Amino acid sequence: MLNPADDRLAALLPEGVLRPVTPAYLEEPRGRYHGQAGLVAAPRNTAEVAAVVRACAEARVGIVTRGGGTGLVGGQVMADGPAPLVLSLERMIALRSIFPSENVLVAEAGMTLQAVRDAAEGEGRLFPLSLASQGTAAIGGCLATNAGGVTALRYGTARALCLGIEAVLPDGSVVHDLKRLRKDNTGYDLRDLLIGAEGTLGVITAASLKLVVPPPNVGVAMLQVPSPEAALTLLSLAEGHMAGGVTAFELIGGQGLAFLAETLPEIRQPLPKASWSVLIEVGLPAGISPDAALEALFADALEQGLVSDGVIAQSGQQAAGFWHLREHIPEANRRIGAIASHDISLPLSEIAGFIREANAALAARSDLRVNCFGHLGDGNLHYNLFPAKGRDRTEYDDQRKDLSLMVHEMVVARGGSFSAEHGVGRLKVAELERWGDPARLAAMRAIKAALDPLGIMNPGAVLSRSAG
Repeated sequence: MLNPADDRLAALLPEGVLRPVTPAYLEEPRGRYHGQAGLVAAPRNTAEVAAVVRACAEARVGIVTRGGGTGLVGGQVMADGPAPLVLSLERMIALRSIFPSENVLVAEAGMTLQAVRDAAEGEGRLFPLSLASQGTAAIGGCLATNAGGVTALRYGTARALCLGIEAVLPDGSVVHDLKRLRKDNTGYDLRDLLIGAEGTLGVITAASLKLVVPPPNVGVAMLQVPSPEAALTLLSLAEGHMAGGVTAFELIGGQGLAFLAETLPEIRQPLPKASWSVLIEVGLPAGISPDAALEALFADALEQGLVSDGVIAQSGQQAAGFWHLREHIPEANRRIGAIASHDISLPLSEIAGFIREANAALAARSDLRVNCFGHLGDGNLHYNLFPAKGRDRTEYDDQRKDLSLMVHEMVVARGGSFSAEHGVGRLKVAELERWGDPARLAAMRAIKAALDPLGIMNPGAVLSRSAG
């Protein structure tokens, strides 16, 4: 049943776009926020998105754009304030075109990342962005949050893989910029402005995406290392050996392996006793054996005391098994139940010192367990806190904010970021206001005010309502 304000807004919307407001539109994976909505609109095309945005502007109703709903910082749900309209891109899933000879694919924003990858593979190409949630995550959401994932070391984040966008601005006008160009210096880059803006400046409706030719020879190995310092030295050694061929370099802590053994014992662990290990994937040119390259790397690293054990995948199935292990660490974390999760990045030379400092500070402060893992190759760690064995995370509710503040303070002090790849959303607005550069924040507020003077685009995300 619509209230009178929603009824007036519904009358302005294109026929057939409304959807029932169900819990699926109001949830986020970690359960930290429970959203609200007056209406849900699911437009079929860009013209209908523009009509929805114009209607919301006329009615002064906020818009929360929703893709796959996999975001981890509350950007896709609005828990308080006037009930918004949820704009779902679930029906905008078309592959508009693909140009294999140009290495370009044009997709609508609701298309899942997995569907984009499958379409590229069908033409002998690779869309290299890879996330654990890629079966659900929509490409529009990946761009709106500038998603990173496991291959950012080699291929960059979502921003680096986007050539052009189509988007609806807060007044309902449409930016037609689905160019397939590598070079285009024709003024301000609205593409890069909207990518990473988390729906606060407009709605991305389609994108021209950069594809690559897959490396002919791929190798995967898990290597046991004595410490994060050794892992970082190993990374440098690997880059020297592989001459740009390192695709992914993941750090895995022993606590993560213990959580997997406890909650998902069916997952095979090649190095179950490792306090620290790395998962490395290399993609090499034709004529160069990845197995031989990884064996040479292991021998060199063993001589330098950087590794003590290792397994090189002998088949595609075994390589997939290694990645299956890595990709299920977040699921094991979920089953244990985190007190607080931290998506952080640091300069590579600061990582080992941070881990030592943070572990010591937390051990002195509280009885808990730390699972540190992540994309070491690009400096992005997931530094997550869990209750001591036998305790529940709710017992730490009174400590959670202070513990996260402590972690983030240590990260910022070392020149790092409290949000590496998940975005700011609503979860980290206060952190951005606390640590953001004042001139940069002022510029962000000015851009928000210029493009969205009514403040209807994802109110309260990235910038607080009072600041936005």
